[in-house]
Amino acid sequence: MPVNSEKQDALKKRMERLQIYEDDLVEKFIAGSGPGGQKINKTASCVYLKHLPSGLEVKCQKERSRELNRYRARVLICDKVAEILFQEKTKKVQEREKKRRQKQRRSRRTKQKMIEQKKRRSAIKTHREHPSIDD
Repeated sequence: MPVNSEKQDALKKRMERLQIYEDDLVEKFIAGSGPGGQKINKTASCVYLKHLPSGLEVKCQKERSRELNRYRARVLICDKVAEILFQEKTKKVQEREKKRRQKQRRSRRTKQKMIEQKKRRSAIKTHREHPSIDD
């Protein structure tokens, strides 16, 4: 399924804004790897792109179609260049940082505060009356 012309035009405009030109890209098609068996090993649908001025490299093998992979590889190059130029954080980077923060251990002070809050809440709950079962 080819990429529609609207998306292609939007990508071209974005590449122009970021000053990424087709002449500066080295594009190779290589045989994919991973699950997929004989079909993935026989077809060269994996796209390798290198942006010469910045030295950025991208491989894309998400789709079975070479055309879709070419489109996605260019989008990835644009994301990386934009991240470098404007310090934009892509969704992928934001998700990675969010997971890192979630996994990060809490400090002793934070743990103490949390335990104190739990004790206070527990004390409030223990003072509640249990409903009676009088019929």
